[in-house]
Amino acid sequence: MAIDECDIIRIDPKPMNRLESVYLPEIFRGFSTTMRHLFTSFGQGKTSRTIQYPEQRRENRLPQDGGIEPSNFRGIHRLNRDEEGRVKCVACMMCPTLCPANCIHIVADESPWDDREKYPKKFEIDELRCIFCGMCEEACPVDAIELTTLYDVVGLSRQEMIFDKEKLLSVYDVTIDKKPM
Repeated sequence: MAIDECDIIRIDPKPMNRLESVYLPEIFRGFSTTMRHLFTSFGQGKTSRTIQYPEQRRENRLPQDGGIEPSNFRGIHRLNRDEEGRVKCVACMMCPTLCPANCIHIVADESPWDDREKYPKKFEIDELRCIFCGMCEEACPVDAIELTTLYDVVGLSRQEMIFDKEKLLSVYDVTIDKKPM
């Protein structure tokens, strides 16, 4: 299918004048924008979203000032417990199947309880590899895995940032009172 000549609209750019072709006015205009942002960022300027991290926390600020909105924030993972304190996961393998970063590894075993067939013998999430997309949380049919609002977890080695089942359940114990809406 050929395009007719009458369907083509030719747009000719406006020619630059002599001053614009030297680029100096454009450089000064860009520099003035940079300086304006620099000076309005000091103090309580409208464009400042900088926080002094250890002293100021994101959750202590309003969402419009760069704080955390718990309903849409994705921090580190946790494994939820059921009413009896057992791991809620049924090892259905939906989360490692859907994970785009391939950071979830589960080894299933037969469940010692009568209410389910399987449970995770081994459950690991590599938090350094995770992209915190939330697909594991959405895929879970029993709401066993959840993303919390914790964001300041530190590890001194790569191995410390691979969260096993016990560590994920301990995150649940710490964050059960801060459950997102």
